[in-house]
Amino acid sequence: MKWAAVVLAVLATGATAQEVRFVSCPIYRDTDQGRKSGCWLVRDPAAGVTYDVSGAPSLPDWEHGVLVEGRVSGGAEACGGVVMDPVRVSIIEDMSCVRRVLPADGYKGRKFALPKTVLKPLYLPAQPVAGPFEPRTFRLYFEHGSAFMTYQSTDYYMDEAARWLAAARPKRIVVTGYAATRDALVREARGVAQARAERTVEWLTRMGVDPKVIVVKTSGRPQPVADPIVGNLSAPSLRRVEIQAEF
Repeated sequence: MKWAAVVLAVLATGATAQEVRFVSCPIYRDTDQGRKSGCWLVRDPAAGVTYDVSGAPSLPDWEHGVLVEGRVSGGAEACGGVVMDPVRVSIIEDMSCVRRVLPADGYKGRKFALPKTVLKPLYLPAQPVAGPFEPRTFRLYFEHGSAFMTYQSTDYYMDEAARWLAAARPKRIVVTGYAATRDALVREARGVAQARAERTVEWLTRMGVDPKVIVVKTSGRPQPVADPIVGNLSAPSLRRVEIQAEF
């Protein structure tokens, strides 16, 4: 099978798998290992390989196409597709798809587990922010064409940045929104960069950061960065906001 050959090639060489990127329609497999245990699969139309993208922080909407970006992990196959990890999924709103649901067919799926990037409830005391307070850059990442802060992902890192900045009180905070306007597969509009920056500033000010020290910039020509937050994936790293604290 083609998917088995993909996994074996990666494991045999011990090399880091290349990034895989494509746009297609998602498929839901109705496995049952408790709540939220169903699987999301997406077939690469060019390679003919079906990937398991269930580990993405933002999951598909089965009525719309998705942009899939990730690497083959060689992980245990529990859903009927090649496991991607890391993986990012972006919903393509203007691409319509027909709902497709597969039965479990013997696949067990995975038990749901809360990610590490879950904000603590407000009724719990927040951990004090400790120094040293020195120049620092925070990065937030977004799905294609979106300024939405993904639940249990982007919001976690936004909260971390806002609490640190409110405590550190830097002289200047530069918020730079980026958009992947030169992406050959799916380009973003330049205005997305501005929307991301504005959403970030709104969150910062609501968290107690002085808006008078914030400077907003935008760019449609970002360079990729290696960041474990997005699994060191190059293309998703282009869709970001950088928050730079200057003292």
